[in-house]
Amino acid sequence: MRELFIGITSFTWPAAFMILVGMVLIALAIKKEYEPMLLLPIGFGTILVNLPLQAVWSYSGEPGFLQILFNAGIATELFPVLIFIAVGAMCDFGPMFKNPVMMFFGAAAQFGIFATVIVAVILGQTVPFLSDFKDLKVAAAIGIIGAADGPTSIFVATRFAQKYLGPISVAAYSYMALVPLIQPPVIRLLTTKEERVIKMITRDTNIPRSLRICFPIMVTLISGLVAPMSVPLIGSLMFGNLIRECGVLDRLSTAAQNELANIVTLLLGITIGSSMTAARFLTPQTLMIILMGLGAFIFDTAGGVLFAKLFNLFLKEKINPMVGAAGISAFPMSARVIQRMATAEDPNTFVIMHAVGANVSGQLGSVIAGGIVLALVPLLVG
Repeated sequence: MRELFIGITSFTWPAAFMILVGMVLIALAIKKEYEPMLLLPIGFGTILVNLPLQAVWSYSGEPGFLQILFNAGIATELFPVLIFIAVGAMCDFGPMFKNPVMMFFGAAAQFGIFATVIVAVILGQTVPFLSDFKDLKVAAAIGIIGAADGPTSIFVATRFAQKYLGPISVAAYSYMALVPLIQPPVIRLLTTKEERVIKMITRDTNIPRSLRICFPIMVTLISGLVAPMSVPLIGSLMFGNLIRECGVLDRLSTAAQNELANIVTLLLGITIGSSMTAARFLTPQTLMIILMGLGAFIFDTAGGVLFAKLFNLFLKEKINPMVGAAGISAFPMSARVIQRMATAEDPNTFVIMHAVGANVSGQLGSVIAGGIVLALVPLLVG
């Protein structure tokens, strides 16, 4: 008789709380449409893995389907690499080529990574229950949340801090989805009405096809020579972009942008959700990772805006500072948020092309930043 009610008798309040968290993520995905392709699978995966006995993870000594997916796609770093191929096929670097200055914002908006690494190390040295964070590898894995790039966060965390892979991945993807809530208040705090309605000139420049084709090849070669550890990230992103730009693989480009992106995002989301068990998630360390991830996103946004304002001191044609905030890697959501804010201030202010240029630069910048972290941290640790 006891076996009949084992599901009820083994149910715990922490597991119930995590199931509630999963339901909140699903509600945000459906009601608010915050990155539903990510939040809904993550939310449902959270519900599945917190049900009694966790049969989706393991049962009778055998791995469940979510553990199989985790071992095959996350532990081997396969899912992040496949996602980067899909993202590369989606990225049009044309707006960046037309406005090369936007590349600087893709770099400036990575400030949150290094600020968060410093904060993590300091907390690890001063707060006893956060002592793990003083390990530079763990601090770097937490700081990479500031890249605003889920696959990069997973890739680095898999190498440096598997123990915290769950909260790092969830923080990265959740804050990517919450860009429409996080960025606007920070931007309004740092800009004036006059700055937010600055109109920018859109240059109608023809981009040579040869440049579009050579760019992913050259970026891969340079990255491979300067930071070989970055090649899995940058190489897969640039491979996807080359498929898009070569002009002879339209079917593969379409498949990468649609079928590959959809299938891997589905599997990645529910697998990430499976790492959100109550025992692993409801800890002080996890709470601090979530808070530091939020801080990293705020630092990224602020860094891009302030860099644009600094740039304006030396430019005759002023840049709308909001565009700087699009330098984060949350592509293309951040660019859409910036344009929405611009038209809310003045219906005749159009900065979408410049914001997209900064956004694709941020996508590239986050991958490069991840590669730099992978290359430098092991050298610094010794």
